Amino acid sequence: MTTRTLTRLAGAALTLTSIACHKAEPKEEPIAPVQVAPAIKGSIRLIINADAVLFPRDQANIIPKISAPVRRFLVNRGDHVKQGQLLAELENRDLLASAQAAKGQFEQAQSNYHTTAAATVPEAVTKAQADVDAAKEALDAARKLLESRQQLFKEGATPRKTVDEAQVQFAQAKANYDTALQHQQALQSVGKQEQVKSAAAQVETAKGQYDSAQAQVAYSEVRSLITGVVTDRPLYPGEMASTSAPLLTVMDVSKLVARINMSQDQAKDVRLGNEATLTASDTEPISGKVIIVSPATDQNTTTVQVWVQAENPGERLRAGQSVHVSIVAAVIDGATVIPASAVQSNAEGETVVLVVDDKNVAHERKVEIGVSEPEMVQVTAGVEPGEKVITVGGVGLEDKAKVRIMKPGEKPAGEKDEKDADEKEGKN
Repeated sequence: MTTRTLTRLAGAALTLTSIACHKAEPKEEPIAPVQVAPAIKGSIRLIINADAVLFPRDQANIIPKISAPVRRFLVNRGDHVKQGQLLAELENRDLLASAQAAKGQFEQAQSNYHTTAAATVPEAVTKAQADVDAAKEALDAARKLLESRQQLFKEGATPRKTVDEAQVQFAQAKANYDTALQHQQALQSVGKQEQVKSAAAQVETAKGQYDSAQAQVAYSEVRSLITGVVTDRPLYPGEMASTSAPLLTVMDVSKLVARINMSQDQAKDVRLGNEATLTASDTEPISGKVIIVSPATDQNTTTVQVWVQAENPGERLRAGQSVHVSIVAAVIDGATVIPASAVQSNAEGETVVLVVDDKNVAHERKVEIGVSEPEMVQVTAGVEPGEKVITVGGVGLEDKAKVRIMKPGEKPAGEKDEKDADEKEGKN
């Protein structure tokens, strides 16, 4: 066997040995970099989310009490007004004339009352007293005459006829006296009071007519019932204002109320005074409170209406606008809490998390979720406080996979590469 042949056999042997060694070496498993967070015992809020429509805290559809043409408006849409402020004037020249006439009748009735109370009645009473005095004197004279003739008749000095005549005169004087006395008593007890009452009633009637005429004039001045903003003014000066349609609409939008039609299951946890947050598409979140929870359900929708009131600084929100409302219905203490990013769904649709043990091996755990917040969730079963759950890097990771826990501030390689690519593209 030649030297060349020996060399070839030796090289072949080395090659086979090398191949055999490579086949015998175990293949290393890939180690996934992940971020973890511990499950902790803490507090979590029960937050109920719903969509709602905003309504003003107060609104006044100002309807005039009289129908008349609009003489002029003093405000426009968007103007801020105060309660009692004059907003518009209606034509009122005919009403002013009626009020002036009613005023004259009222003053005339007052004058008649003063005359009746101070002059007419005392004069009548004085005359009645004089009539009573005169009738009494006549009665006394007739009595003396009758007594004298009766004495003379007894003595035989005068005939019976003269006695009878004296008796007739006495009876007439007695009747006149009784009539005068009754008239005086009637004036003192009834007549005087009735005359004064009648005059006073005329004053009250005239005053009522005058007040009514003044009220009609006042109705021609349309004033704001509340403090707020003019949101509608459908008419123009000169057009007819009607008692059946609003002339202006004023809304108080310093506070707004979000009205939520909430399911009965959600509403059972909501209480008066619960804190809430209102968020619109173009504004920052605004804090509010629950002010009404309807005690009854809507018969058509079987929902419960909940009102959340919030301040409206700068009038950023508008009535009729749609908002998202988050109500803090309760705070649960002593709950097992993990980051929301740790929760996943497996191929069977089950809710799971990946728990990392002391050997840095990830284990898939089926869990039950209770209350959820945007960043944190409550785990009611499946994870114990102190266990580490994967929050970043767990998507697609298999059960019992080997992992490497990244240091604080370290980012996954894919995220770093993407950032570098964005920076490179920006430079180019």
